[in-house]
Amino acid sequence: MVTRINGFSGMDIDSMVKSLMTVKRAPLDKLNQQKQVLDWTRDSYREINSKIVQLTNKLQQMNLSAATNTQKSTVSGNTTAVRAEANADASPVKMNVEVEKLAKKANMQSQNGLTFGGVTATLTTTLGQIAGGTTPSKYELHINNTSLELNQEDSLSTVVASINSKIPTVTASFDEISGKLTITSKEGGKNIALTDKDGSVQSSTLSSLLGLVNNGPEAGLVTITTDSGEKKEFKPDGDSLVVNGVKLTFLETNVGSPSKITTESDPTKAMDTIKSFVDTYNELLGLMNSKISEQKYRDYTPLTAEQKKEMTEDDVKNWEEKAKSGLLKNDSILSTAVASMRSIISGNLGILSEAGITTGQYYEKGKLQVDEDKLKSALTSNPDRILSAFRGTSSDSKNPTIFSGVRTELNSVLDMLVKKVGTSKQDTDATMTLKTESIMGEQLKQYNKRISSLEQKMTDWETRYYKQFAAMEKAMSQMQSQSSSLTSLLQ
Repeated sequence: MVTRINGFSGMDIDSMVKSLMTVKRAPLDKLNQQKQVLDWTRDSYREINSKIVQLTNKLQQMNLSAATNTQKSTVSGNTTAVRAEANADASPVKMNVEVEKLAKKANMQSQNGLTFGGVTATLTTTLGQIAGGTTPSKYELHINNTSLELNQEDSLSTVVASINSKIPTVTASFDEISGKLTITSKEGGKNIALTDKDGSVQSSTLSSLLGLVNNGPEAGLVTITTDSGEKKEFKPDGDSLVVNGVKLTFLETNVGSPSKITTESDPTKAMDTIKSFVDTYNELLGLMNSKISEQKYRDYTPLTAEQKKEMTEDDVKNWEEKAKSGLLKNDSILSTAVASMRSIISGNLGILSEAGITTGQYYEKGKLQVDEDKLKSALTSNPDRILSAFRGTSSDSKNPTIFSGVRTELNSVLDMLVKKVGTSKQDTDATMTLKTESIMGEQLKQYNKRISSLEQKMTDWETRYYKQFAAMEKAMSQMQSQSSSLTSLLQ
């Protein structure tokens, strides 16, 4: 490394080298500015991508009938025995529900309480302690085509946790009062099969050790009577049953004290869903329209490090705001997204107008407006007609339903963003890590490569200048010495 000092000449070599390097650094500064513009552009795309994913996720949930259900069931009389939830196709028939017996799911339970040392076992008791004496080192359990293996050092707490995490069709628990381990089927009406991963019936050493006895399911008994006097008995396998479009969940028996179920139209949930869609749609549409039409200030390029040193913090902030403006002006991907979203809405404007939803003035660029009173009235008087425009599938390719149609179009936009920017179709985080396997990712790699190469050249140039000035200083020093010698000879 060259020693950088001011020599006998009195010249400010550092300043001279800096001036020379300023000219040399111009191509490097330009590359860094181009890279900065690319980074800012990717950030803008990433913000758009996160908003699109948020809307597509909402649309997926909104497209389910439960999100736009206009029926509501209420329970009176005995309100603790039965819970009622109306489906979209629920009938207004009033029902009186008596639960005579709750269904019991299949289970495997220790026939006798487990003990260790003459006392009831606890969650910390190990399998080896329960077995006593000589024990196998491994225990196996085969349930519903799933197998797991446990060690004799494993505690009952580990046994319960292993069953719950590895066998998805059952739930295990241990009662420290009775000392019994219970494995219960998650689905009513089905026996617990003692089968391994191949579906073969297998004996289980763990089942034998814990004295598990297989108990089959027991159906419940429920009597439902309508206001017209019609009565029918049901024997549900589980804790719930759907009758007349109402999901009834049975919590306790209530013989002699029936639960009364009443179903009526209630547009609240559907209104909330539609209003939420409009708000999110408008937010995304407004963001994309603002990016497309944003003014571009071509004279405001990204600042270099040297330029920032000479400016205040506020000046830098204001400058960069203008430098970032217009990066997505007239962007083809965003223009396509806006056009496709507005096309779906335009195809359903007739029925949307009936529901009090309009597109407003031309300068609002397609934003939706909702007349809540008109929407509520439409959902109350003819919910099926209004909701048919929003949810479900449509055989009319020219006028697809709004939720599924907008989601399909936005998924296509996400595909384009993933390919160009390296974003994600699932991540809603605006700071998500961008994939390098993308068009802009490859551009960034090339910028980094070229910048690295130029930076090395800058170092080489700077070193060369200092060496040249050092040589000049040495020559001038020698000349000064020779001059002094000659002068002394002439005196």
